[in-house]
Amino acid sequence: MKKVLPYLKNKFILAGTIFFVYTLFLDENDIFTIISQKNKLKELDEKKAEYSQMLSETTETLEKLKYRSEVERFAREKKFFKKDDEDVFVIFYE
Repeated sequence: MKKVLPYLKNKFILAGTIFFVYTLFLDENDIFTIISQKNKLKELDEKKAEYSQMLSETTETLEKLKYRSEVERFAREKKFFKKDDEDVFVIFYE
């Protein structure tokens, strides 16, 4: 304790310590805010990658739908369209 006491009497070290504690814990851009913002940024980057992949798949599907046969196949497989003389049975697995 006697070794620490002279440092606490020094006004520059005391002011520096108070400033450091204030900026680390009490400021509006404290360490906890920075960590939470980095976590949010990571989540948003993951969502961006997902949406980018979905966009590429949708673009690929759109390129395929330029042909009439592909439009008919897409409507039957994905949207469960049918011709007038046929029945469609949809089976969902849980």
